[in-house]
Amino acid sequence: MPENRRLFKSVYLFALIVMVFTGFGQMPIYKRYSISDIPGLGWSADFFTVHVVHYLGAILLLALFAYMITAYLFSDKNGMTLTGSAYVRMVFLAGLIVTGLLRVLKNLPDISFSPGFTLFIDITHLGFTMLFLMSALLFLILKRGWVVSR
Repeated sequence: MPENRRLFKSVYLFALIVMVFTGFGQMPIYKRYSISDIPGLGWSADFFTVHVVHYLGAILLLALFAYMITAYLFSDKNGMTLTGSAYVRMVFLAGLIVTGLLRVLKNLPDISFSPGFTLFIDITHLGFTMLFLMSALLFLILKRGWVVSR
């Protein structure tokens, strides 16, 4: 863990909130349910703005993950080991990353996926999102962290 855990956790939580908000915002629900009418959230009705903010949030999350993976692998670990809940979350996050990358590829002009495969990617991405969020909530309630002392 970085020396400034509170800052790291705050940035991680901020990035997750941005990703969830903009991820669901790519489905046109914020204008439909007047969420975009809330002062300061008018931008949430613009698909392209939401899409770019989602990509920026993904870049931030991937940078955080890369940092943490590198820090964990190359540190002396100080008697810390990953928990079972960490492995569960990592599987869901890996699924999100893979399906997210496929969605990015789908949006490139020279790459075309069949409608059925595109639907599969979209539903799988949403499924991994829901699994990650439910597991994160469950592990928060059960107070199961990512690491534990050996």
